[in-house]
Amino acid sequence: MKLKNCIAKYEAFCPQNLALADDPVGLQIGSLDQEVKKILVTLDIREQTVQEAIDLGVDMIFAKHPVIFRPLSALTAEDVQENIILQLAKANMAVYTSHTNIDVVAGGLNDDFCQLLNLQDVEALEAETGMARIGNIEPLSLSELTEKVKTAFGLKRLRVISYDHQMNQEIKRVAICGGTGGKLWTLAKEQGADVFITGDIYYHTAHDMLSHGLLAIDPGHYIEHLFVPKIAQFLREAEPELEIFESQALSNPFYDI
Repeated sequence: MKLKNCIAKYEAFCPQNLALADDPVGLQIGSLDQEVKKILVTLDIREQTVQEAIDLGVDMIFAKHPVIFRPLSALTAEDVQENIILQLAKANMAVYTSHTNIDVVAGGLNDDFCQLLNLQDVEALEAETGMARIGNIEPLSLSELTEKVKTAFGLKRLRVISYDHQMNQEIKRVAICGGTGGKLWTLAKEQGADVFITGDIYYHTAHDMLSHGLLAIDPGHYIEHLFVPKIAQFLREAEPELEIFESQALSNPFYDI
């Protein structure tokens, strides 16, 4: 099958033009006329992912996080990131990425997160771009919500942004953004969220949130790994003749002990 035919079905569901400005999505390495039979779906493309793809003999990697995020000034084996790209090109392996467009699209990752947490009356948090979500939840304590988040995303630990370590505050309205959504916290507060769930919250941003009466939960960036089974299932249903692999390479740089 031509890569362009496979991608056409995906982009009918999740168009590239939904991505945020300057977000590099779509085909990053290879040719749309390339023949593909085996695809590896992954969140990240790191050294171990490349080796996994080579060992599996895939023709294409379908990733959430772009392997080329900033313009390249060189492509050498001396730089780790450049060498990853070089190895993929040498292996004639196509790379396609779907980054913020799979977050924004209806039925995308952020909607899946809302379903896992049983949010109701869900809307886009940032109406202009469609980024992040906000919805209502059956009243529960912050402590109960943290346990719900752990269960939903298979986490052992997470960070809670609250000065009150009793964590008995009542939660009725929740905003959520996969990945790094800390810049959206003011919208979450303006739209009545009691708590904002997102990854990579900075220390001083946490102070600002609490000073304005907004609690937060940081489950880490890696909750986006749910991209892998989601897209793998989509591709299996769209193109049954393709062999789809879900990456088993560990790319989460954080380890709980």
